[in-house]
Amino acid sequence: MKTSSFWNKASSGLAEPPVTAPPRVERDFSAEKYTVPGNPVGADHPSMDRSGEHPAIRDIQEQVRQSSTWVQPLRQQMARVVVGQDQLVDRLMVGLISNGHILLEGVPGLAKTLALRTLASAVGLHFQRMQFTPDMLPADIVGTMIYNPRDGSFSTKHGPVFSNLILADEINRAPAKVQSALLEAMQERQVTLGDETYRLPDPFLVLATQNPLEQEGTYPLPEAQVDRFMLKVIVNYPNRTEERAILDAMAVTEPSLDVTTVVNCEDIVNARRIVSTIYVDEKVKDYIVDLVLATRDPKPYGIHLNSYVQCGASPRATIGLTLAARAHAFLQGRGYVVPQDVKDLACDVLRHRIAVSYEAEAENVTSEDIIDRILEEMPVP
Repeated sequence: MKTSSFWNKASSGLAEPPVTAPPRVERDFSAEKYTVPGNPVGADHPSMDRSGEHPAIRDIQEQVRQSSTWVQPLRQQMARVVVGQDQLVDRLMVGLISNGHILLEGVPGLAKTLALRTLASAVGLHFQRMQFTPDMLPADIVGTMIYNPRDGSFSTKHGPVFSNLILADEINRAPAKVQSALLEAMQERQVTLGDETYRLPDPFLVLATQNPLEQEGTYPLPEAQVDRFMLKVIVNYPNRTEERAILDAMAVTEPSLDVTTVVNCEDIVNARRIVSTIYVDEKVKDYIVDLVLATRDPKPYGIHLNSYVQCGASPRATIGLTLAARAHAFLQGRGYVVPQDVKDLACDVLRHRIAVSYEAEAENVTSEDIIDRILEEMPVP
């Protein structure tokens, strides 16, 4: 936790020129206005019905209710194997229904791989697991062209990436060129082998795990690949109660890891279609844009970070934060997004997209500290 004097410390002896802050929205935490497009002043507005509810929002709410019946059963199946880690399970579901790749980081033994395998078992999709190692080749992921000496022709051998769910386990154990083999697959949902391009199955989701970069035998992921992950989730140690529950469930020679499949491909595709229709108010959209812009240049917003930001979040962050907030609202059973949805997902969407300066590293300021500061200072609509 950084003190106020830490943040307010001048980065140089020269006085900074005054900056003009952008127009601020009023501080109003009422969620009701986010259910009404255009924020009409009363129930007698032409777009309102007699109940005071906008018909379009009511229709979306009903669609969310009908298409989210599998959410609670999936949580229950995950809880049978993964003890605690509620935030991890929630983020996995956000990525699943928002079509966004997920990167999990944590020390070994925190059930990162187990959580992804359990999710794959509870979701009726084709699943492949890839263990990344230092001697791995790009062809081991995407496939290759095989020469047939009999007739002098080449045949295509597809790699494990041609699946719905890809578990890239310990992705930072492999060199950069192997990690980059996933770039085209993650962004374009296709793979090019030779002179042919092959579409990947739909849905297609990469769930990657990595150990902290300080550990021996790890390689930092290329910036271009890191930016293609919608969420980066930090997996922390369980508390004492959860640790005891883990002992009771797993301290046997054959722990029970079986789960029931509760979701199929059609349910996921339908949920993604509903997520795209969830209503986001204009003020919430402006709030998302302001958050992302503040990571690039916080001074116009009156946020002083002493030049700790070297590179801010890309436009992928704006898109990803909006989709993640919509998916979070879907999981809560709402057909509209409130600012709290944005705040809950902001750190997971932005932490890997902000590059801190050398001064920040010297003073032990992380990207999470910068995000927390921006969320604290930015007015909430």
